[in-house]
Amino acid sequence: MGHLDHAALGWLTPALSYVMACIGAALGLRCTVRALAATGRSRRNWLVTAASAIGTGIWTMHFVAMLGFSVAGTDIRYDVPLTLLSLLVAMVVVCAGVFAVGYSRDRGRALLIGGLTTGLGVASMHYLGMAAVRLHGDVTYDPVLVGLSVLIAVVAATAALWAALNIKSPVAVTVASLIMGAAVSSMHYTGMFAVSVRVTPSGEALPGATAMQFIFPLAVGLGSYLFLTSAFVALSPTAGEREASASAQRPVESVAR
Repeated sequence: MGHLDHAALGWLTPALSYVMACIGAALGLRCTVRALAATGRSRRNWLVTAASAIGTGIWTMHFVAMLGFSVAGTDIRYDVPLTLLSLLVAMVVVCAGVFAVGYSRDRGRALLIGGLTTGLGVASMHYLGMAAVRLHGDVTYDPVLVGLSVLIAVVAATAALWAALNIKSPVAVTVASLIMGAAVSSMHYTGMFAVSVRVTPSGEALPGATAMQFIFPLAVGLGSYLFLTSAFVALSPTAGEREASASAQRPVESVAR
């Protein structure tokens, strides 16, 4: 069996992946809060932004953590189409969960269905990402740990959607984001500890791209998207601020008349 190292670069990749998960969660929660206070096209736009932020944060967390993954005795490559498919899955399922919560009249039922759908989608993203790994050897999984990782994903997704419905203040959103980041990271590393690799030494070139050729540039790009979107949301006035501004302008308009 090949020796697996989940932190070949030290604590850099686990810490940075946790930060990315927290940023995605915080941004997603803030956008969902804005969405629930809006109507029409504005609500839809905020929900799409929330879904893209959470999905991007989860995917970036996974593959930043994978930068520190190594197996003794073999190089590692990544299948590019499968890796991109895992990103698409993350976006679509999170979008489905967020829209279910954002538009459903029965929010309790939407929370359960959305949490289950989103959690299974997040787990699918993780294992699609693992299916994209190319190495010299055979990869097997501990079914108990795989099941536990899926359970953690469902619980984390349900908790995220519940927080989006019930948490409003910036401080509470920050605390919820830290907890959600820890839950997503726990799901990832539980799934990784389920992995075993039987290395088959070979001199053949592996198909696919290295992490630095493909994963790293894409993760940097998506991380930049999260930071820029965070700045946009921070600078965008809330519904309350817009209402207060409109109220302040009414007396001025009345005096002018």
